[in-house]
Amino acid sequence: MADDNRILLHVCCGPCSTASIERLFELGWQPVLYFSNSNIHPYQEFLKRYGEAVKVAGFNNLPIYMDEYDHDSWLGRVRGHEDDPEHGARCSLCFRYSLERAAAKAAELGIAHFTTTLTVSRFKSSPTIFRQGEDLVGFEAIDFKKKNGFNRSVELSRSLGLYRQSWCGCEFSHRKEGGE
Repeated sequence: MADDNRILLHVCCGPCSTASIERLFELGWQPVLYFSNSNIHPYQEFLKRYGEAVKVAGFNNLPIYMDEYDHDSWLGRVRGHEDDPEHGARCSLCFRYSLERAAAKAAELGIAHFTTTLTVSRFKSSPTIFRQGEDLVGFEAIDFKKKNGFNRSVELSRSLGLYRQSWCGCEFSHRKEGGE
């Protein structure tokens, strides 16, 4: 690891960030949190999830940045894929959108490395996420599911009293009942 051990952590939600932050500390990284989730709909859900991420940041004494909510831009990115099945092309486009935003924020802040909490979810394919980030400068392909990461995130979320959502936040996933 370079002298600068900072890493920008794209945070999809507070619960997923818990075990991801813990793992980054174990690996010697100093996380800087970045909540960038224009896929979340409605806006009230976005704000609720941001509030939980702020709680986790405070608990870990870490800085957190919030990206501008731009749902229309995100909708433009996934246009034509609204009816795709879960884990299909829409999800890959969504991952890419978030990773591009994280790469830009890391560059803006002068942070050479970034990664995402998306890989902690048992509902998301880490290899798919890695493919979406592999050509982005500074992307670190860390699979937070490893070492029982998902279950650890559930345990930590309960101990912190965090709101745990039942879907990824995407309106198209939510409509399909049970999709995340």
